[in-house]
Amino acid sequence: MKLTQLLRTSIRHYGVHCLRSLSIVASLGIGGMVLFGSAQSADAAEQVVFKYRWLQRTVPVADLSAFAETGETSPQLNRYLNGLDEEPETFRQALTREVRIDPVLLDQGLNHPLGNFALDQISPMIHTASGGGDRQALRAALVLSASNDDHISLIELIETYPTQEIHVEGERLINAYEDIENLRDRLEQWTTLLNLNI
Repeated sequence: MKLTQLLRTSIRHYGVHCLRSLSIVASLGIGGMVLFGSAQSADAAEQVVFKYRWLQRTVPVADLSAFAETGETSPQLNRYLNGLDEEPETFRQALTREVRIDPVLLDQGLNHPLGNFALDQISPMIHTASGGGDRQALRAALVLSASNDDHISLIELIETYPTQEIHVEGERLINAYEDIENLRDRLEQWTTLLNLNI
């Protein structure tokens, strides 16, 4: 399946602003996926609202990306990290740890009815402000993340999430790797059991 077909299938349910992102990806082609991932489209997340117990902080995605890459924190991000029980490096590792996954398997599996169950296991951790369209937004972000390099990390999910604001539940964030890994394992099992054409 071609990359543009893969992405079109994944985000066809999410609406016009996701389709604008698709047109950007299609025009860049496979060689431009890295550029798309690093530059972010106008429809990608710009602000992350972190919640941790009673604490809530809004952090620009750009600050979070810089922290994931270099370990340097902005004043806004530092205020959030100071309220956590975990060390900043543990938080950074949770953001950057990668799960290898076939993007075609991911796209086909998440567009199968059983995929909704898998998405519902992750959406309580990373979701829209209103809770509406969580499945569609998460599906789009997962496929876009994997299509770049056959890997998914939490920072990539945040960077490609197709709403300007994204909410992340900090108490579950440390387990993000296991949540994504479990998602991959479920999809692989379902593909085998149901003989999906992937």
